[in-house]
Amino acid sequence: MQSLEHLRVIDMSQVMAGPFCAMLLADHGADVVKVEPMGVGDATRRSLGTVQPWGESAAFLAVNRNKRSIALDLKAVAGREVLHRLAGSADVLVESYRPGTAARLGVGFDDLAAINPRLVYASISGFGATGPYAERGGYDIITQGMSGIMSVTGHPGDAPAKAGVPLTDVGAGMLCAFGILAALAARERTGAGQLVDTSLYEAGLSYAGWESTELWAEGETPGPLGSAHRMSAPYQAIKAADGYFTLGAFEDRLWQEAAAVFGRPEWTDDPRFTTGPDRVANRGELIAEIEAVSATKPAAFWLERLHVAGVPAGPVSSYAEALSDEHTLAREMVVEAEHADAGRVKMLGIPVKLSATPGAVRRAPPRLGEHTDEIMGELGYRDEEIAGLRARDVIAGSPNGA
Repeated sequence: MQSLEHLRVIDMSQVMAGPFCAMLLADHGADVVKVEPMGVGDATRRSLGTVQPWGESAAFLAVNRNKRSIALDLKAVAGREVLHRLAGSADVLVESYRPGTAARLGVGFDDLAAINPRLVYASISGFGATGPYAERGGYDIITQGMSGIMSVTGHPGDAPAKAGVPLTDVGAGMLCAFGILAALAARERTGAGQLVDTSLYEAGLSYAGWESTELWAEGETPGPLGSAHRMSAPYQAIKAADGYFTLGAFEDRLWQEAAAVFGRPEWTDDPRFTTGPDRVANRGELIAEIEAVSATKPAAFWLERLHVAGVPAGPVSSYAEALSDEHTLAREMVVEAEHADAGRVKMLGIPVKLSATPGAVRRAPPRLGEHTDEIMGELGYRDEEIAGLRARDVIAGSPNGA
């Protein structure tokens, strides 16, 4: 048994945030039906990254496993009728249109709640459904900039830098999945669905726990600190003879152990470094002292000794190294699935492990419209009706994904 196998989810979203949200639900058993535009499908099939030999981008594979695909023209009345029938049997719908677009298509929250009052309708957009920026388009780079993330990323004096991974996209997807589960829990008591509204912008703001504290409690506008922590030290990348390693020795006990590892126990009596606030206030001098020692030996030398002493530390890994690390593999964070066109493909594993109802990779990401006939049949459409809709270009796809 899987935790969410009793749920049907309609995924009308594209690119990253919405598909990631729906994939989280699919990984734990939900039947996720991905509704895609005719002809091109989800934009990531063609417009994100290099088109692969099987005719679409590998980026699509990253966030669309465990889903079935139906290709549907929502601008056609008959296409909307299909979506309405699908919504009548669904528990959740996820969409990522700009606010107002779904309503104009006749597939907004009010339209579908009238058909299925138990439907949890989740909307992810750049800036949310309300407020002065609601109608703006918002990608990860835009919302990282506007939410403050870019102002604290990188090194002082350098050009603005975004985080190297799509923080607001992934964050919005996770927040939306949480909102969906909260709404489903409420439905257990009330019997009614509701609208879940979140955005990339709010996801970006939600990361600002320490930064908002610095601003409001201390009156200081946070700026970039490289890899350092604004409230703790030493807590950053440290130079070694052959590169860098990370060190988290901000607690007094850990600092004492780290100082001993570096052969400088007297650091703990230095009034510049005695307490946590002392170390933060004198971070520059602290790191200079540490690196004068650490730069004399390779990172592996220090990591071995720090681990023995119980001081949190680690290498700065490339993704090639991280994704082949023995711990990554032991935690099943690299998995494989058989794709009809791409063959055996690797993908990231399931990051939340449930002891009794674990998630699983049940199917590879679908080809465009691969399950159209299957899903239409489940909705009660007869073979001749399906053929007629295909002939009118309202639907596309077949059991062979054609």
